[in-house]
Amino acid sequence: MNPGIHLIHKPVGPTSFSAMREFAASAIPAPRICHGGTLDPFASGLLLILVDPATKLFDHLHAIPKVYDAIVRWGAETDNGDPGGQVVSTGDPTNLTPATLEDSLATFIGWHDQIPHATSAKRIGGERAYLKAHRGEPVDMPASRVYLHHARWLSHDLPHTSRLELTVRGGYYIRAMVRDLGRLLGCGAHLTQLHRQSIGPWIDPGEGLTTEIHGREIMPWAMSRSLTGADIAELRQRREIDLGELQPPEWRLPERFPASPSPIRGFQADRFCCLLTPVESRLRLLSALWRGI
Repeated sequence: MNPGIHLIHKPVGPTSFSAMREFAASAIPAPRICHGGTLDPFASGLLLILVDPATKLFDHLHAIPKVYDAIVRWGAETDNGDPGGQVVSTGDPTNLTPATLEDSLATFIGWHDQIPHATSAKRIGGERAYLKAHRGEPVDMPASRVYLHHARWLSHDLPHTSRLELTVRGGYYIRAMVRDLGRLLGCGAHLTQLHRQSIGPWIDPGEGLTTEIHGREIMPWAMSRSLTGADIAELRQRREIDLGELQPPEWRLPERFPASPSPIRGFQADRFCCLLTPVESRLRLLSALWRGI
């Protein structure tokens, strides 16, 4: 299995961890891997598998836009926000109209505080919240600051279901947003389907297919710098190098999407070999990827 980022399609049913493990099962020797962004078992779509040195990029893939397609069921709220949960409240959705749903959805655009479900993958005290919840332990979920960039209704089958497309920043819980939308409308709601279409510039390859990402295709929203052999020798000794000439990103965030500071990608030819961070007019090594990805 080549070092880099592998794009795979996670089907409905398995956890993200089990989908990753199945994908890597035949690799000999077993590589060091992790997945970049959890999908719930009932959800499907793009899952990033980071292999060997690429695992060091995990924290830098969080804040980019993610696009989802969701089916909302009106009239009932479940304890975990998905179709496998227990119904905890019901309401009458017969008065819902496309105009009402449009107005209500608009109130969620932008930055908001959001409380995820106790069955989410958010860490509480160093442990995934869902592990505590499944053991029957009380879970006090703190609010998180989250960002919804764009949302639009694709279709309606009222008063039963509606289909929704959303573009969010990493850390956004669509199950929680639909729960809160149902409460705002007074009828209750939960997700019945969720599909992740894309993460940044990368799209779901489709069932049974995979795509490998290497070199300049990785983190193309970040600036880059070409490195000489002398530059790499200095960096290997943990010495700073000149800022030099920085190349602009090859891929731009959507207009008005909130940008987070990104490290600078270091390339020797087209081999992505390190992450750099600026220190005044110099560059310092942030993460070494010397094997290249």
